[in-house]
Amino acid sequence: MHVSVLYFAILRERLRCEQESIELPAGATVAEALAAIAARHGAIAGLLPQVQTAVNRQIAAGTQALAEGDELALLPPVAGGADAAGSGPANETVPGPVRRKIAVLDHELSLGAVVAEVAGVERGGIVTFTGVVRRHGRHGEVVRLEYEAYVEMAEQVLTEIAEEIEREWSGVHVAIHHRVGSLLVGETAVVIAAAAPHRAEAFDACEAAIDRLKRRAPIWKKEIGTQGEEWIGHCP
Repeated sequence: MHVSVLYFAILRERLRCEQESIELPAGATVAEALAAIAARHGAIAGLLPQVQTAVNRQIAAGTQALAEGDELALLPPVAGGADAAGSGPANETVPGPVRRKIAVLDHELSLGAVVAEVAGVERGGIVTFTGVVRRHGRHGEVVRLEYEAYVEMAEQVLTEIAEEIEREWSGVHVAIHHRVGSLLVGETAVVIAAAAPHRAEAFDACEAAIDRLKRRAPIWKKEIGTQGEEWIGHCP
């Protein structure tokens, strides 16, 4: 059987390959696929024990059996996993207001567009978080950050996070927009808005959203600084 394998961040960079098709025995598991990939690509073999795997955009264990035509994504640790760019086309390529609660975009983000998704006459508190590229990083002054995402799965995970939070805090509405591509110091990487009838729930929901995003969303960040470069959260 044939399985499509997707590579991201440091894996893609080392292989100089975003996607390939591999042939496996019928009924092979995720773990067996990883073993076959390690044998084929020595450059990333040492990293594979630390990656997460997703089959058809759902996190999968090593014991999961694969089927003909499955999409197997290899996900290095995400940026938020270490210290708390785009590989595929974003869903919006023309700058301008985006009328979506959840979006991964390759152009400038709009705080107003995100707030508009959650505002309402029954919601007296709106709390926002804006993540901006800072000047000082791990390798001297930051020249730029490169954000990369498994866009389709990232939007799915962000939707799940927003829906979780809206269930946990009654009356809360959450919107999240994240940037991919090359960002300079001072540019915005993520905008989150949480609206609720009262301020306490809005603050709590906004904090929960950014914390969960950094732990779970398949979005990676490479820092290019004056003294070196590094995938933040990458496998050592």
